Amino acid sequence: MTRDDALKQLSHIARERAFGRHVGSDRLIQAGLDALIAGVESPSLAMLAGLLRSEEPEAPALFDQVMDELGLLFHPPADPRAAKWAMAYWVAGQIADGSLDPTTGTHLIWADIAEGLGYPAELEPLVHCAHNLDGWEESWGVSFEDLDREAVEAAKQFLSEQPTAQAAG
Repeated sequence: MTRDDALKQLSHIARERAFGRHVGSDRLIQAGLDALIAGVESPSLAMLAGLLRSEEPEAPALFDQVMDELGLLFHPPADPRAAKWAMAYWVAGQIADGSLDPTTGTHLIWADIAEGLGYPAELEPLVHCAHNLDGWEESWGVSFEDLDREAVEAAKQFLSEQPTAQAAG
């Protein structure tokens, strides 16, 4: 893992946590260890990476401290609707760049975001993809891979229509 890869992983985990996703202490510690090995430097990183199993409850606070030291601490918009939209764009970005499986990503948008926003029209293509991927059957005459590609295209389309105010988040 390169230093840039490690920083990207830390930033990704920081966003996951900021958007309310559960990230286990073991994953926080492992990300710290990966970053340390990759040459990332931060005053608290070695403490995070070196936590023992019995010290896992300390990992979230130490992780936040490391993110602050690295300038990677992420705060979603305070407005709950704006935060859901920011999460939708973040998840769609991961689907589009291949870092998140389309089935998982569209399901997140469907279950965790679209519902809370009242199923807005902008998310309908991604919700449709989630339904198709979730209920896919071989008898449909379309491959699962084609549905995956459709979801990636829907994510790219959603991102291309992103308002500039949302893009800053």
